[in-house]
Amino acid sequence: MEVTWWGHATCTVEDSGVRVLTDPLFVRRLAHLRRRRGELPPPRATVADVVLISHLHSDHLHLPSLARLAPGSRLIVPSGAVATVPGLRMLRRMREFRITEVAPGDVVRVGEVRVRAVPALHDGRRLPVGPRRVPALGYVVEGEVRTYFAGDTGLFDAMAEAVGPVDVALLPVGGWGPNLGHSHLDPARAAEALTRLEPSAAVPVHYGTYWPIGLDGVRPHEFHSPGDEFVRKAALAAPKVAVHLLGHGERVRPEAGP
Repeated sequence: MEVTWWGHATCTVEDSGVRVLTDPLFVRRLAHLRRRRGELPPPRATVADVVLISHLHSDHLHLPSLARLAPGSRLIVPSGAVATVPGLRMLRRMREFRITEVAPGDVVRVGEVRVRAVPALHDGRRLPVGPRRVPALGYVVEGEVRTYFAGDTGLFDAMAEAVGPVDVALLPVGGWGPNLGHSHLDPARAAEALTRLEPSAAVPVHYGTYWPIGLDGVRPHEFHSPGDEFVRKAALAAPKVAVHLLGHGERVRPEAGP
């Protein structure tokens, strides 16, 4: 099993011969955000057997990035996404994408792995406007290792029960601006999530990639520090968890627990 972090919430999880790509974002600029760290992911990052979309925000469901995937690509998206985002219907029609909508608890088999949708505490709408009926999700990829991709989420009371036992947790620890609300994990809340989930290993994501234009000098530590801060706080809160701090394009082979 191997995890590659491409930046923001975009990861490749390879398990049991299956390549899983999460929330692909392959651009230098998105609206008022620009990529401030790391090169753009190389073409091999677009190769996947299945793509997981956690929610409809444009930095997680980015249609131009999805258009770079091979024709016939398989997508798993939250229930209601196709009706809400016309671009998904276009990709299904013109690129022959195979799109499966899921709700929490649903399981999709992809080759030798099972992908299980789990709830997330986050606004799942297509912003700036959109119906609230589309949930934000996380996913657990179950193969040789059980890998939890949290998408965007805050802490919630039933997190451990809803997610279930996992070996590896890919947790967001920051954002793309100087302020985070309760529906996000910052380094402290992500460390608290480790105490609830009790994985063997964790990889911090969703930080240190995109930042608003013009805010380079405003609280720059909020851009640079979340990964290192998560490592420190995790060592105190959950010392048995092996935390792997990756650079963009770096990969790790975390081991499952007993």
